[in-house]
Amino acid sequence: MPNAKYQFEDFLETINDDCKSLVVAVHKMLLEDGYKAKIQITKSTGLQLSYHQPKIKTTAGIILTFFLHGDELVIRIYGKHHKAYPKALDSLPESIAKQIDKADDCIKFIDPQKCWKGCGGYSFYIRGKLYQKCITNCFQISFNAENMPYLLEIIKCESKERLAE
Repeated sequence: MPNAKYQFEDFLETINDDCKSLVVAVHKMLLEDGYKAKIQITKSTGLQLSYHQPKIKTTAGIILTFFLHGDELVIRIYGKHHKAYPKALDSLPESIAKQIDKADDCIKFIDPQKCWKGCGGYSFYIRGKLYQKCITNCFQISFNAENMPYLLEIIKCESKERLAE
């Protein structure tokens, strides 16, 4: 079934019941902001749900992706405007900061010749600690009720900045 069309409900069926209402809340918020939902199967994550800015057909238009890692629901936020919301980053709890710390360091900050041309990596502070992380997995966080308010704030901040472009 590689060409099958998947719906939002198909994705919801794959996740734990305790995360469904959280995903629905994010889904409604992003659709109201004009983002388009896209559900697809990938080799690495299986069924995943992404949200894209309208009129931006490249990966630069993706604001976030939900996918399963084992039994755990993970959100990957593409925070290209992260410098615009340092207070939201500073408010992240230690549990989320630890997940960010585990993300790959951006090799472009170490050797600018070793990463792809368009990469700039993410360089930011959380409570005074410098993070220079790869854009691919920097904000790849476990999505659960405990993390939801903080992640929702980051999503709102990122969406506001993108819509203002």
